[in-house]
Amino acid sequence: MRGLQDKVAIVAGGGSGIGAATARRLAEAGARIVIGDLKPEAADSVAAQIREQGGRAIGIGFDVTDEPSVARLVAAAVEGFGGLDAIHINFADLSIIFQDKDALSTPLDVFDRTIAVDLRGHLVCTRHAVPALLARGGGSIVYTVSGAAFVGSADYVCYSMAKAGITALMRHVATRWGKDGIRANAVAPGLVLTDAVRAGMSEAAKAQMLAMGRTPRLGQPQDIAGMVALLMSEEGGWITGQVVSVDGGATMR
Repeated sequence: MRGLQDKVAIVAGGGSGIGAATARRLAEAGARIVIGDLKPEAADSVAAQIREQGGRAIGIGFDVTDEPSVARLVAAAVEGFGGLDAIHINFADLSIIFQDKDALSTPLDVFDRTIAVDLRGHLVCTRHAVPALLARGGGSIVYTVSGAAFVGSADYVCYSMAKAGITALMRHVATRWGKDGIRANAVAPGLVLTDAVRAGMSEAAKAQMLAMGRTPRLGQPQDIAGMVALLMSEEGGWITGQVVSVDGGATMR
């Protein structure tokens, strides 16, 4: 990807799955990577793997519900690598997803926790990333959302609301700071076979999801990582304010 060599990128939520694959993809393109994760050991492990391959990366633990922790994540990029050029904001609290039902039955504490992480956390990351990006003359923000943001579902009302809110935040950022050189986009993955999905999903369920798509396979973390890299690169330099579905054709808009 043109334009990523020596750029500084944060992957917020990069200790596993899509985030880890994105960190590795950006490092392969020559970017210097700061990996943030709720599990510091996971962030350190991915950073060490990148360094073993000749890349430049550091890992740091952070908690999106703690604003000073988010500030330290951005500061790690500025202090460790001299600034910030891009950030992939990629996290959600899925530990409560099966308690997230419909608007009548879902406990409000599930709503509160979902919004705190899946929406407020994205706003907090944005608030700290934008000034650092402006200091470098602009840059790119890529959020991870979901088809749940725009495809109606009988369940997961809180998650869907949060993801829809992120798309509104993304378009706000693209509009408010676009003339200042900041581009903002979102990637909406389909079913991606991360290690966690492979371990927790039955073969029958995978087959059912495959039948809903229009390609002969399910997604891999690298599929999402490639799109994030494109949106952060010079090749994606005229793309902003967009939600890009990377889901094997499960949704078409």
